Amino acid sequence: MPAVAHPVRDHCLAPDRPIDAPIAPVEGRYGRAFPDLPPLTGDDAALLALGAAGGMCDGSDATGDDGLAAAGWPFFGQFIAHDLTADRSPIGPHVDADTIANFRSPRANLECLYGNGPIGAPYLYDAGDPSKLLAEDGDVPRNSQGIALVGDPRNDVHVFISQLHRALIGAHNHLADRLREDGVAAEDCFDAARRATMWHYQWIIVEDYLPTLVGRDLVEEVKDPARRCYRAAGTPIIPFEFADAAFRYGHGQIRHRYRLRSGGDEYGVFPDLVGFRPVAPEHRIEWRLLFGDDAQRAKRMDGRLAASLIALPMAITGAVDVEAYHSLAARDLQRGAAIGLPSGEAIARKIGAQPLTAAQAGLAAFGWSGETPLWLYVLREADVRGGGDRLGEVGGRLVAEVLLGLIDADPESYRALEPDWQPTLPASGERFELLDLLLAGA
Repeated sequence: MPAVAHPVRDHCLAPDRPIDAPIAPVEGRYGRAFPDLPPLTGDDAALLALGAAGGMCDGSDATGDDGLAAAGWPFFGQFIAHDLTADRSPIGPHVDADTIANFRSPRANLECLYGNGPIGAPYLYDAGDPSKLLAEDGDVPRNSQGIALVGDPRNDVHVFISQLHRALIGAHNHLADRLREDGVAAEDCFDAARRATMWHYQWIIVEDYLPTLVGRDLVEEVKDPARRCYRAAGTPIIPFEFADAAFRYGHGQIRHRYRLRSGGDEYGVFPDLVGFRPVAPEHRIEWRLLFGDDAQRAKRMDGRLAASLIALPMAITGAVDVEAYHSLAARDLQRGAAIGLPSGEAIARKIGAQPLTAAQAGLAAFGWSGETPLWLYVLREADVRGGGDRLGEVGGRLVAEVLLGLIDADPESYRALEPDWQPTLPASGERFELLDLLLAGA
């Protein structure tokens, strides 16, 4: 993937703006990475038709469309998205503005695991050992009615996300035991285990997840804040271009069916593995089937979605007035239009990348005459420029720059406090990987 020589200086700043000025606004929780770009406009019916059953994004009859990436990565991306967008507010009658900003600042800090901590959310913790999170065998903790006891209810939406949550609970508890064995005082054990778990998770994002998704060269380039178009300053924001388009790339990687256990049956994500209920024993995941060299492969990113996402069940969509809203693709397209996102081609020009041609985007055959909605552009760019396995420059820069920017802006992160830190848990191969972290919590 070729690098842009000076993306910030040459393409992202107005000529009279100093090189260190932030591009994105810093007020509020969300904002624009490219506030000067106009929204893409087009016919609403034609837009929804692209994503509806029978449209361009309908890959329900496709076969043989596996890519090279391990099948579990899009679910880890969804877990990160939930973590960044959790909206936990501080509790108490006397809360100052700085504390509110700190709590609401988007961070990759496992807030969905820890909630308000052992004092503010005691139901998440082991009453007999409050340095540990409450853990169950094979599932997240649940109350007597089967409701998940988790810091973010979205982490029970399907089996993959709840099983990731459970594995990270296990990783925290494993690290707490190790720290106690190493002589960490009881009163310090929770904080030390929380930081260790968070740092392993952040390291995985930077050194395992992102290189797999966007390529090592781009990750190394944008580790330098001066090489980024998006630079968090003050209280960082989540750009809409990221949250409502680029970071929804994973919808295009969902396989048609998954094998969760060796020798077991295969299942579609929906309706077979829908959440908000206890996880059946046959749905408890063997992580080597989703991550690592021998894992199933994710679907190739090409703009088409698997059948289970084109016809979402009522449990996920609720009652809908428009039939197209049963399709996740149609919902993604409509969301981008409602928020006024620019086209993918517009952002490509802005950052100095070569835009896809109309033929490469491939929308004209399905009745769309304008430039490409950003979410769909990211997937088509991945197909054309990334072989269906890696994001191209528009999608790759949006994802890598925002994730690195938010981690760098977190004063508790390993990159802020100890940038040369390395994982302390053992690696099964040459390098520490997400699979090692998940197996530590098994």
